[in-house]
Amino acid sequence: MEPELALAHFIHGLGYDEIPAEVLTVVRRMLLTVLGTAVAGATEEGCGTVRAFVQTEHGTGPATLFVYGDRVTASGAALVNGVMSRALDYCDAMAPGLHIGSSLIPAAFAAAELVGGCSGRDFLAALVVGAETAARLNLTEAAYDGADPTGVAAVFGATAAVARLLRLSPQQTLHALALAFNRAAGSFQSNIDGSLAVRLIQGWVAESGVVCAQLARNGMTGPRHFLSGVYGYAHLFAKGQLRAESFVAALGERYAVMNTVFKKYPSCGLTQGVTELALQAKTELNCVSADVRQIQISLPPYAYKLVGHPFEIGDNPRVNAQFSVRYCVANVIVHGYPQLGHFTTASVCDPTVRALAARIDVIADESMAGRHHSAVDLQVDTLDGRRFESSLEIAPGFPGNALAEEVHLARFLDCMGYAALPLSPAQVDGLVGKVTCLQDLDDVRVLLADMVSADARHTNS
Repeated sequence: MEPELALAHFIHGLGYDEIPAEVLTVVRRMLLTVLGTAVAGATEEGCGTVRAFVQTEHGTGPATLFVYGDRVTASGAALVNGVMSRALDYCDAMAPGLHIGSSLIPAAFAAAELVGGCSGRDFLAALVVGAETAARLNLTEAAYDGADPTGVAAVFGATAAVARLLRLSPQQTLHALALAFNRAAGSFQSNIDGSLAVRLIQGWVAESGVVCAQLARNGMTGPRHFLSGVYGYAHLFAKGQLRAESFVAALGERYAVMNTVFKKYPSCGLTQGVTELALQAKTELNCVSADVRQIQISLPPYAYKLVGHPFEIGDNPRVNAQFSVRYCVANVIVHGYPQLGHFTTASVCDPTVRALAARIDVIADESMAGRHHSAVDLQVDTLDGRRFESSLEIAPGFPGNALAEEVHLARFLDCMGYAALPLSPAQVDGLVGKVTCLQDLDDVRVLLADMVSADARHTNS
């Protein structure tokens, strides 16, 4: 069977009872994570702009905007909810920079509303095939070469989930994915320059998933050899390093979604390791900013390009800080354990943090290229001659250094506490309980009632 059709059959036919328990656990964690980051991120910069755009250009429809409760088109809801979910960069991820959940979950909820609801089991199965599709089409650092993995690979996952929920045939699913292939795009220059395009790409991916599946259902076709063709995915994006057949090898037996990362700290995945080491340094040295003579960070070349550049505050300070190891380390030394509030404009512009960040040296170490994606070395020297020196091979939250279950819940509650448009305690408890027992729900749309803030409804009225 051609790899494209094999993937389409997997998406169409995987049964809930065939899904391993550990895969369902990862997807439930992804769901709770994204619901939390969406609530916390709903009022962040750019979200209001996209919401207003959708209200004006899309009009009303069957789908719900998280937090606000507006009823808009399915593609419009996916767009706005995707942007909100990624705004704080506290969502799930996958090396070397793929963010699946913040597009997959908004697209899946939009599809569930589009079809008039679906059971928890059907929703979970759709999330699994979507997450697995994106994870399997994920590439190496070298293959991406600065392309945004989210824009390139996550679009297939969002499309797969929507195709499943719309009950597309295998042939229709193939064409939905083939249309999504023509939406694959995005650059890490958005991250390096600290632009709001980072979160907008996430929304575009979610929107594309809905649009591509709907168009395929209505008869639109795409290139059926979108993986294996002479100008297909394996050639254009994988640079010929992988055969198209490798993307579908052992489908349903080996799950690439198990490579999902859940961040311990509210910043880029490549800042997680150095943040962990900085906390150790602060504890061991018992130091404050004024005690520090010098800090040196060594990163693999790929990480250096994304988060090792000089810390400069541009139009979007939160994004500048999220993608800067200099800021993340300086923030720890000055403020301690990182919190969402440490990435507001006021905190990012703190002169004490900025002054310390300016004294941090970051090195792109070619010898680290063969180490783990998240590897980092940190050295902190104090004015009184003490030194902290340590290395970390696998950052917390990455496979091989998983977060404890209580940390997952703490991250979610941190998001709830940070939200400018909060949910009620009953809603928060309801989300946790419903996600935990998602397979027992008759209709997943009950989750959306818990995702609308009373404060936002009052504002809307």
